[in-house]
Amino acid sequence: MTAASVLAPLANMRAPLIAGAAAAVLMILAVAATAIFGRADFSTPFARGAVAPGEVPVAETAAGEPVRFNTETAAEEPSLPGVAEGFREAEAAASRARRAPVNPNALPAVPIAGLSEPGPGGPLPVISASGQRASEAYARPFDGDAASPTIAVVIGGLGLNRSVTEAAINDLPPEIALSFAPYADDLQGWIDRARAAGHEVLIEAPMEPYDYPNNDPGPHTLLADGPPAENARRLMWVMSRATGYFGVTNYLGARFSASGGAMEDMMTTLESRGVAFLHDGAGRRSTIEAAGEAAGAQFAIADRVLDEDPSPRAIDDRLLALEALALQEGASIGSGFAYPATVDQVRDWAVTLRARGYQLAPPSAVIARRRLEARELEAGTAPGQAGEEG
Repeated sequence: MTAASVLAPLANMRAPLIAGAAAAVLMILAVAATAIFGRADFSTPFARGAVAPGEVPVAETAAGEPVRFNTETAAEEPSLPGVAEGFREAEAAASRARRAPVNPNALPAVPIAGLSEPGPGGPLPVISASGQRASEAYARPFDGDAASPTIAVVIGGLGLNRSVTEAAINDLPPEIALSFAPYADDLQGWIDRARAAGHEVLIEAPMEPYDYPNNDPGPHTLLADGPPAENARRLMWVMSRATGYFGVTNYLGARFSASGGAMEDMMTTLESRGVAFLHDGAGRRSTIEAAGEAAGAQFAIADRVLDEDPSPRAIDDRLLALEALALQEGASIGSGFAYPATVDQVRDWAVTLRARGYQLAPPSAVIARRRLEARELEAGTAPGQAGEEG
């Protein structure tokens, strides 16, 4: 018998032995996988981590398959890189949000149903079917002391410089109104942030200055001698740039404000849409007042421009003038621009205002107060007594 004849049967037996051994190994691995992971499937990765029952998060692999979590071994960290860190960060963020105090000054989210219709650039204000107006619905509520001297302040030109705009929103008292340029990027976002901090808001209509077009407020400027239809079209564009403002104010506009016809047309449009008007005070007061009265508009004119000289000392002097006027007349309105010095000085001044016997009010409240006083004078009653006699 040759060696070849002896080895041949062994060679024939080797293949099935190897196959059987391989099968046994695979079976052992399958059993082990089932015991550890709950299924004998190597295609899906699993992670094990400390997740409370009923709160098992669902993640996915890059292939879109679900990552399952074993909730029985709380002592071990998830085995997938980044999964534990991601869920810990999400939980920490949720915990911070739960602990964050609700701002008691926040104004309601906008828009309010029934107060707008589609316009050329977005929602255009309208008076609702029930008679509700943006000038009231979007104003900051005020329940002040009628006997205390009252001061209102509006800071304008916001939305163009991020740092100054954020400082005005975050640092100024909520009673101070903020006015935004219509050309600002993300205008609605800025208005939403301002209202969330408690500030009532105005939007600025660019108006023709005396040195136009050398000093050009932009392509939607209202012109003193412009066709009424074109001025109306430009005003509609401005007003539809965002929603949530209680009034419109001017940006520049000394020449436009001196045109009685143009001013009356603009204020008639605002009144028909339930929006108030606040002039910054840098114009011919008699013309503005006559136009507002002829239009039957809700309007007011600021008594002092705070920062014609934008130095801190000059701004402080104007704020003191506002106080004196409030003592004399019962209420006063100041207007300022988005200069860092203006925001800083108004912030610091407001801190001690109540301790010195004054109250800070939103401009909408002073507008309403002046309208009431005007009606009382027309009726021949003393201010504050019309309601008692009626």
